Amino acid sequence: MARRFVIVPAAGGGARFGGAHPKQYADLGGMPVIARTLLRLASLDATATIVALAPDDARYATAVDARSAVESVGCGGATRADTVRNALAHLAARAAPDDWIVVHDAARPCVSRDALARLLRELADEPVGGLLALPVADTLKRAGAQSADGVARVARTEDRASLWQAQTPQMFRHRVLAAAFDRGGPVAWTDEAQAVEALAATGACAMPRLVVGEPSNLKITYAADLALARAIVDAQG
Repeated sequence: MARRFVIVPAAGGGARFGGAHPKQYADLGGMPVIARTLLRLASLDATATIVALAPDDARYATAVDARSAVESVGCGGATRADTVRNALAHLAARAAPDDWIVVHDAARPCVSRDALARLLRELADEPVGGLLALPVADTLKRAGAQSADGVARVARTEDRASLWQAQTPQMFRHRVLAAAFDRGGPVAWTDEAQAVEALAATGACAMPRLVVGEPSNLKITYAADLALARAIVDAQG
């Protein structure tokens, strides 16, 4: 039976969030954001959870209580993709080809247990894997070149009919994700699905499967997002 290994990239500095420390350590209802995220991920019953930290991170050890099957590893890279690649290398000798690698943002503490269960259920027999995502509901505008006076104007309206907004967790077979990240060259992917899409474009595998997520699965990016996350956590009980 395939096991699950979780990777939580947590090496970013959170420049857009601002503040005195990275967003994953911001207080969310009495505990750090990343601690709430790990509590939610506990329902995945993973063989191991790797929290991929910046090599100089001195905050995690005091901010987050020791948890069973959770390992903190200072393997963070310059980008999220570099961090995930390094975490995959850390797991390479432990994960079998058909085991699952589940990657979840440290700053998504509101993912519901229902959404996690749905991801596991719908991908159970998948040979490749997939991700939580939401069909885009808003009208999308593409901006044109900014004018000399700095005013942004619409270039056109984009067709939203087939567009989805990616979330995490993103869950792939170990052999698929390792192959996607082992293709060499610069690593510029903004999520794991994009790496698998590039692999699928070569004919090596199918494209990732989309699993309907939830609007409440907020990613904390800006300081104002923290208040919304608090409201979601309170509403979820």
